[in-house]
Amino acid sequence: MSISVKIIVKLVLVILFLCCLLDMPYSYFQLVRFLGMTGFVWLAYQERNSQDKTILIIWAASALLINPFIKISLGRTVWNAIDVVWALILILTIWKDTTSWRKKNGS
Repeated sequence: MSISVKIIVKLVLVILFLCCLLDMPYSYFQLVRFLGMTGFVWLAYQERNSQDKTILIIWAASALLINPFIKISLGRTVWNAIDVVWALILILTIWKDTTSWRKKNGS
C-alpha cells in the first residue's frame, strides 16, 4: 500500500475531527462517527504486520469508541478533547510515516 493513501486517510480524519470543534449539525457528527470508525479500522488493518502493536491498539480502540452502532455518550466537551487528541496523534503518525519513508528511500 502506498504511503500516500495512508497519509490522505489520516489527513481527512484530522480535518473531520477538527471540524467537530465548530458548531455543526448533528448529522455531521453521525457522518464523522461512521467515517471515523471506517478510517480507524482501515488504519488498524494497515498496521497489522508492524513490529510495534501500540498504534494498532490505539486505532482499534478509537474505532470502538467512535463506532456509530453502540454510541458512547461523553458530552460535547469530552468529545472535543478526544477529537483534538485524535488529530494530534494522526498528525504525529503522519510525521513518523513520512520521516521513516524518507530514511528508507534515502531522500
